[in-house]
Amino acid sequence: MATSSPLPIVDGVAPSYLWLPVGEWPNLLSFLEQRFPTIDRLTWMARMMRGEVVDGDGLQLAPDSPYRSGSCIFYYREPPAETPIPFAETILYQDERILVADKPHFLPVIPTGRFLHETLLVRLKKKTGLSNLTPIHRIDRETAGVIVFSYDIASRGAYQSLFQQRLVNKTYEALAPTAPQLMLPLIYRSRMVDGTPFFRMQEVDGESNSETRIELIEQRVTCSLYRLRPLTGKKHQLRVHLAALGIPIVNDTFYPDVYPCKGDDFSAPLKLLAREIAFIDPLDQCERRFTSLRVL
Repeated sequence: MATSSPLPIVDGVAPSYLWLPVGEWPNLLSFLEQRFPTIDRLTWMARMMRGEVVDGDGLQLAPDSPYRSGSCIFYYREPPAETPIPFAETILYQDERILVADKPHFLPVIPTGRFLHETLLVRLKKKTGLSNLTPIHRIDRETAGVIVFSYDIASRGAYQSLFQQRLVNKTYEALAPTAPQLMLPLIYRSRMVDGTPFFRMQEVDGESNSETRIELIEQRVTCSLYRLRPLTGKKHQLRVHLAALGIPIVNDTFYPDVYPCKGDDFSAPLKLLAREIAFIDPLDQCERRFTSLRVL
């Protein structure tokens, strides 16, 4: 697997890389046209002329360069014009190893799909100049709140292992309908698997693989504020669990039903917030606790 790029980071964006699969093509350009059908050959030729497509040794590749299965190429993505996301992130903490940010709703953590510059990672790289910045866990684009980044390669694995071994205490808050029928606090468990459409999860019979503690913080006029403590980290776990209990999170467009994509409409954020993350630092054994400044 590629570990370093011969191309530099430009405007906070690291180059992409691709291992060339087994197959036969007359040249590299023919392969790229087939692999990326939405990018025309003139665009690839222009990138190559600018020296923006190179091999693992940094050698510039041309349209007629031979196709070599198993080799790795590096290139820059050029997504369509992005709509600015009109909400700002905040840096909550930074030391010589980690950076902790408070992410707004709607902002993706990493480049994906139509998002590149309008992502938390690229924004923070531009703001701090930290080229090795990497998130050590994820939260959904729709969710706001605390997320931890590493920028010291030597210690990154130690922080990642905290999340892998479930040694991190995560606390979320959510606005959802009031549920007088529920005896709170409660622990909800279920078995979650990939659902349909592909971006959703679903519950099925079988041994549980997801667990959430749910507490009531306060009742409001039209809904209630809940504290959620996930003991596992399944995709969309909190959204699925509250929907299953009959109290779907306010403005959730995935659960219990899928609603049409609202594109760049920022008027109704999902009322879910990663309020706090706490752990014992694996390097100095000090307690770390980071709390979002945002409110629902």
